[in-house]
Amino acid sequence: MNIPDWIEENRSIFTALSDEIWGYAELGYRESRSAKTLEDALEEGGFKIERGAAGIPTAFVASYSNGKGPVIGILGEYDALPGLSQDCVPYRKPLEDGAPGHGCGHNMLGVAGIASVMSLKQAMDSGEVKGTIRYFGCPAEEGGAGKAFMAKAGVFDGLDICLTWHPDTYNSVPYTNFLANYRVLFRFHGKTAHAAADPFNGRSALDAIELMNVGVNYLREHMIPDARVHYVITKGGVAPNVVPDFAESLYSVRAPRTDQLDPLFERVKNIAKGAALMTGTELEIQVISGMSNMLVNETINEVLQSKMEEVGAPKFTGEEHAFARELSKSIPPESLETSAYVYGLNSNDVARLKDIVLFEDILPPFKSEIIMPGSTDVGDVSWVAPTGQILTACWALGSPGHSWQIVAQGKMGIGQRGMLYAGKVMGAAALEFMKNDALRKKAVEEYKQKRAAAKYVSPIPDGTKPPLDY
Repeated sequence: MNIPDWIEENRSIFTALSDEIWGYAELGYRESRSAKTLEDALEEGGFKIERGAAGIPTAFVASYSNGKGPVIGILGEYDALPGLSQDCVPYRKPLEDGAPGHGCGHNMLGVAGIASVMSLKQAMDSGEVKGTIRYFGCPAEEGGAGKAFMAKAGVFDGLDICLTWHPDTYNSVPYTNFLANYRVLFRFHGKTAHAAADPFNGRSALDAIELMNVGVNYLREHMIPDARVHYVITKGGVAPNVVPDFAESLYSVRAPRTDQLDPLFERVKNIAKGAALMTGTELEIQVISGMSNMLVNETINEVLQSKMEEVGAPKFTGEEHAFARELSKSIPPESLETSAYVYGLNSNDVARLKDIVLFEDILPPFKSEIIMPGSTDVGDVSWVAPTGQILTACWALGSPGHSWQIVAQGKMGIGQRGMLYAGKVMGAAALEFMKNDALRKKAVEEYKQKRAAAKYVSPIPDGTKPPLDY
């Protein structure tokens, strides 16, 4: 069976699903309508649905089996980002001020996975292969670490191969690592007092927050270069003439590996404890979520690269190029250069790309020790199952991450072509792994060897529940 042809013939089903999720634009752990829409589509397509996976209301697993054989998993996401509401036009036009929007393309991410598993089911029903396919509905990737909680609960156990993708500005297979990450609340409890009449009787929780921030900023000199620490003050008091008796900050602490992250996190916690001592306040620390770095599987990546080239990168229409050119007027010129290095592009490559608004080629494999300056909960999946990921061009070159520009491209041909391409590549790769025992075993063996060389412990502390009110 030709999986890319089947997906193309049914493209209207998948673009309609993606557009529907785009319209809901629900935040992490609140994606009730988005999850139900995808569950209903898969159930109608003949999949068995397990709702509420890992105790998370908006997580689910859709399975289909036609007998004994390999078990292949495909990941899907569908959470949006706050404050990025945007119409499908190449200039800033919120649909609703302050409302969420799909500024990372997750409306497309989840649907491409559905296209791949539905196409794979056709091949199974035709008798071409036997085995099991599972689609994982994964909520709250944006800071909520939905997959990490699902991995800790054993949801991904038993997979032979797991595949995923992400919308991007290029078509490529990333070999790069991602940063392990803790997201943590620091709460300081003090004593209120009149800030003018008797401040000496107060103990300012806000002072503790500010002293902690200063201490962490001095720590930066003594962190490894690829580590990151950033924060926001979520609560800082209510009036300047009242000494705040409660203040709270949300920190993200990141490092290339968990064995580098843990000691850095300990230093951040010690700074917080010092701030509490200096101010006479009480400290409460709550880990909200954690994510691991990626365990790259080169065998899977090589298959994905070959399928990307076999299917062929999509070509955009003149209308889509015109939309991208107009949109590009709002994108800072330096955006193209900022991230080029992680794709293996040099200054000459960037110079050639400056006259191009949409990428219609496939980047060659780029194997390096480069660390992506971000985190993903796909990392934890990669430690419990052999995992591979692709990127496909869904956005104009230089489109900044988590932006209204990305939202605008998520409900039109630019994003939809990249989404369908991802579904075709993942479906074709999944079929290859189901048919080719030697290739599948090679990927599993590579995973086992790398897994044995580096101890994996879930970054989520025992007893920590998914932050459903995050």
